[in-house]
Amino acid sequence: MQIQKLLVVTHVVHYQWRGQLYAYGPYAREIDIWADLLPQLMIAAPCRREIPPTDALPFTRSNIRICPQIQMEGQKWGERFIQLLTLPRLILDLARAMRQADAIHVRCPGYLGLVGSILAPLFSPYRIAKYAGQWNGFPDEPLSWRFQRRILRSGWWRAPVTVYGEWSAQPRRVIPFFTSIMDEGQIERAKRSASIERPRCPIRILFVGRLTLEKNAHVLLSALQRLQKEGLQFECRIAGGGPLQEKLEQQAASLRSAVKILGPLPVQQVFEQYEWGDILVLASETEGWPKAIAEGMAFGLVCIGSNRGMTSRMLGEGRGILIEPGDEQALIFALKSLAQDTQAFRLISQKASAWAQQYSLEKLRRAISELLAQTWGPPYRN
Repeated sequence: MQIQKLLVVTHVVHYQWRGQLYAYGPYAREIDIWADLLPQLMIAAPCRREIPPTDALPFTRSNIRICPQIQMEGQKWGERFIQLLTLPRLILDLARAMRQADAIHVRCPGYLGLVGSILAPLFSPYRIAKYAGQWNGFPDEPLSWRFQRRILRSGWWRAPVTVYGEWSAQPRRVIPFFTSIMDEGQIERAKRSASIERPRCPIRILFVGRLTLEKNAHVLLSALQRLQKEGLQFECRIAGGGPLQEKLEQQAASLRSAVKILGPLPVQQVFEQYEWGDILVLASETEGWPKAIAEGMAFGLVCIGSNRGMTSRMLGEGRGILIEPGDEQALIFALKSLAQDTQAFRLISQKASAWAQQYSLEKLRRAISELLAQTWGPPYRN
């Protein structure tokens, strides 16, 4: 069978605005690649008719269309009760979309990924899943995430699952994979930036990510407050938006002009921040493939990340510094060490940039094409 229509199932919020469809930038660039490989691509996802956020990008392929789904949000009991009431409608809408497709790509973890992983085997033998979270789990993770991994490992799914990193005792169909948002031209830009002599004085510290509790930007600010009292000269920029932005701005007030909270930025402006910075701090409670760390490494930044999931592999072998998430003292020690030992800084920077510059959008396109060729047969191989 020649596959004509691929359905992507995801909880990522999409935006219809002035005749274009938008979504979170790294995800949109990846879906563009999938759309290159098949005649038609449908997306079953929530969709809002409003101005997209600054970190969103438009889809650029003309063969993409949206099949809007119910957006289910909230953790309060009243919100969960409403979610339960709307679940039959969600299942019906998703089933209708699946009937139209020849093949189904389910993206987890997420509420639509959970429902999609249960329904998809009923509708098509041509399936593939992506698990973008930490495949080996983490403390206090949602039970629904554990359940999704169990489904994807089980005999019910019986199809490939791409994950970040290599994990022992997994079925053969669980396939190590990567992601990227940088094309070859942007990789060249990163190489030029990586050749700049770092660190600078005062040392430049960058955070790129959602401003949520699990990303630990508040721990970074607390560490910087102590370092400022000790006399360390630094500048810090925090790029990203989220529910904690106002609270973080209040916390940063005591640091005066040393810290700037920039809010959410378009992709190109994020690249400008990588060119500005020396150190990237993203020591989250959990990560799948943290794009900010991969991109920061490519630009020659020394990254401080948490010893969790794929981050420990990315920054291993001397390519960065790993700390326990939330360990303020370890973060302080790492920042002071990098500021004081320029020789060690430059050695880490060189190793990091050489490793990360391997991962371009073009390489991702080839990898997806080869995976589909192995899974579903030609003509997906380029």
